[in-house]
Amino acid sequence: MTSLPRLRALVVDDEDLARHLIREYLQGHADVEVVGECENGLDAVKQIGALNPDLVFLDIQMPRLTGLEVLELTGRRAGVIFTTAYDEHAIKAFELHAVDYLLKPFSKARFDDALARARTLHASAAASAASAPAQGVEALVARRGATLERILIRDREQVHVIPVEQVECIEAQGDYLAIEVDGKCHLKPQRISEIEEQLDPTRFLRVHRSFIINLAHLQAIERPGPDRHAARLRSGKRVPISRSGYEKLRELV
Repeated sequence: MTSLPRLRALVVDDEDLARHLIREYLQGHADVEVVGECENGLDAVKQIGALNPDLVFLDIQMPRLTGLEVLELTGRRAGVIFTTAYDEHAIKAFELHAVDYLLKPFSKARFDDALARARTLHASAAASAASAPAQGVEALVARRGATLERILIRDREQVHVIPVEQVECIEAQGDYLAIEVDGKCHLKPQRISEIEEQLDPTRFLRVHRSFIINLAHLQAIERPGPDRHAARLRSGKRVPISRSGYEKLRELV
C-alpha cells in the first residue's frame, strides 16, 4: 500500500481553543505534521516565509492583519484552508471561487472533507487541477474590502500598515508603486491600475497615467506652461496632471 505524501501544516488563529481543536482533529491523520502555530497575522506572515508549509489553516478575522491581508503580503495562494465565523450568506463568496473553508463551529467530518480536498490538490501535479483554487484565492484577496482603508507593504522582515488617509500620492515606477507618506517613500510591487480600483474614487484621483493623488492633500492646481497643469500637494510636491486628469479634477474640485 502506497503511503500518503507528508504534509507540513501551519495553524493560524487568534483563538487558543480553535488552534487546539485543529490540532486535535489532525491527530488522526498521520500524514500531517503541525510545524507551527500563530495567533496573529503578523506572526503568520513571518512563519509562512520561514517554514513554507504545504498547508495553512488560516483564520479570516484576526488582530493586526486579517487572513486575506496575510495572503496579500506573502503571495500565498495554494494550500490554504480558511477557518471563519462568517455567516452562510457571506460564505457563498468563498464557494463561488472554489476555495476551501471551514465555517465555525465545524465538525470533524467537515474538517476531514476539507483536508481530503487539500491532499488531492497537493498531490496532483497537473496545472489544471491546481489552477481553480489558486485563482479563487487570488480573487478573494483582490476583493478583500469594498474600498481600501489601509495599504500593506512588506520591507524585508518589516510590515508597514499605512492608513490610506495618510497617503499623499502614489506613483507608478515600472512594476512597483512609490507610495508617499509623511515625506517617506515606500515601494510596493503592484500595478497602479489595480490599486486605483481599490481606492475610494471620491478621495483619490488618478490625474496622470503614472500618478494618483489624495484629494485631501491637494493645495492648488498650477499651470507651469501652455496646456500643462500640475497639482501642488501639502508637502510642496508637484505632480503632473494630464489633460484627461485635469478634466476629472475640475469636476471634483
